[in-house]
Amino acid sequence: MTTTFCVSGAVLNKAGTSRSTDFDSDQTAMDRFINQAESMINATCRYNYTDTYAALNDDVKKILEDVASSHAAIQIIQYDMSGYTSNAEAANMINTQRDIVLRGLSLLRDKKVQDFINGA
Repeated sequence: MTTTFCVSGAVLNKAGTSRSTDFDSDQTAMDRFINQAESMINATCRYNYTDTYAALNDDVKKILEDVASSHAAIQIIQYDMSGYTSNAEAANMINTQRDIVLRGLSLLRDKKVQDFINGA
């Protein structure tokens, strides 16, 4: 299984140092979370960024990386919250990552931003 938008290190960093270490060596599970994030982005935007990734400019690639890694980090945090000092800490981490996902999706879906990014 391959991923396109981000690497596992970005996801682990966003999940924080208190995350479960189960994913440090389980690349298959990590790739599944990243691929789910990529599919969600493509479906939400109604555009297949995965197929056109090589031709995208760096700005779009960075937004895709940010959104995909945050979405996958949420999955890791939710998987096991026991390492965090409290459920509130884990919930704050999830809320922060969710805000990044929503803001990034909003940018990717906005026609004016698409025109700006594509130079139209």
